[in-house]
Amino acid sequence: MSGLLNFSSNMFVVAFFLYCAAFILFAVAIMGRRWSNRDPESHRRKWGNIAFGVSSLGLVLELTYFFTRWAGGGHIPVSNMYEFMSFLSMMVMVAFTVVYLIYRKTILGLFAVPITIIIMAYAAVFPQEVQPLIPSLQSYWLKIHVTMAAAGESFFAIAFAAGFMYLLRTVNFSSTDKKDRRQQRWVEIVFFSIILVISFIITVFAFRAAGYESVFTQTKASGTAGQTASVTQTVEYKLPPIVAPYHSKVESYQPFLGMTKPLFSAPSWMNGINAGRKFNTIIWTVISGIILYGILRLIARKPLGRAASPFLDGIDPDDLDEISYRAIAIGFPIFTLGALIFAMIWAQVAWGRFWGWDPKEVWALICWLFYSAYLHLRLSRGWQGRQSSWLSVLGFLVVMFTLVGVNLVIAGLHSYAGTN
Repeated sequence: MSGLLNFSSNMFVVAFFLYCAAFILFAVAIMGRRWSNRDPESHRRKWGNIAFGVSSLGLVLELTYFFTRWAGGGHIPVSNMYEFMSFLSMMVMVAFTVVYLIYRKTILGLFAVPITIIIMAYAAVFPQEVQPLIPSLQSYWLKIHVTMAAAGESFFAIAFAAGFMYLLRTVNFSSTDKKDRRQQRWVEIVFFSIILVISFIITVFAFRAAGYESVFTQTKASGTAGQTASVTQTVEYKLPPIVAPYHSKVESYQPFLGMTKPLFSAPSWMNGINAGRKFNTIIWTVISGIILYGILRLIARKPLGRAASPFLDGIDPDDLDEISYRAIAIGFPIFTLGALIFAMIWAQVAWGRFWGWDPKEVWALICWLFYSAYLHLRLSRGWQGRQSSWLSVLGFLVVMFTLVGVNLVIAGLHSYAGTN
């Protein structure tokens, strides 16, 4: 089985690089037409078809990864953060392929494929070993609930890409009008949010490559009925500790840039030995995100939205608006079945109740209500264009917080999806 799992991992890596190559080819198709001696439309069509072919090959290899890992691990690979995010990246490519075959918009690949690349890189941050299923996951509902929820979310990702492109295409970045400047700022905030995820991935891999590690222990008294005992827990930091766990002891500390000890400890209300580590990760993500954003601004010498906007010249914004709406219209019923209805049935089977206000359940409901409001406003109130696009962008940011923030920051019954 180890040989099959190694083959599976190799397919994942090759698929990742094929997606990177497809992204470059999509960029050549869109940006290179300006310098092509041939007819720009012919250039776009030729390189767009090549890029789509490469991305499709990557999807075939990622499907190979998925099924060989399933065969080698003995259960469907969606039970932890690495497996779920890998599956989500694959479903984003499936959704992209479906939408691309319908609309044939090459520009969509320039924004949708990077979402897959970022999600795959994010997945690789987590432990990749095949882990045995905990009792609550040993159910056929795992296949139904998780896969359908991810399938719905993948179409939301395509809607995000199309909606964000619409905003880049229609916001007037040269205007000094108050309303236009507000739109410009919000577009920049979306760029910064994406950069935060990228900077987190870069930071984790950089310190992992450097072999960084610091260790803390925390001792707590526990017990009942007058009997108490001391329990010592250990936590490993893979990023330099700016913040230490509350009331903890340093077991080993690796200095970094002159820091020989944490700057401060986590506040007492951050319960748990891992709370300080999570807080430390958030701080590092923000710091590295600001640095990366600053570097990109220096390179572009202008706001990122203004720098990206010219590449969408000639694209019909109505097509982008239509793609965003259709993607949500496809994804919403799938998400409703997977993330709510089947999830509640499984909760009844596993825990004896349909609903328990677990953080993941609450945020899944928030996602569902958000996209319900999107469809209501779109169909009943006539919200189209910029209003609709902003909702598709904000909706996917809510989805990503549900997948990332709730799993890794907020404790709950779904914490098994995270990592130590």
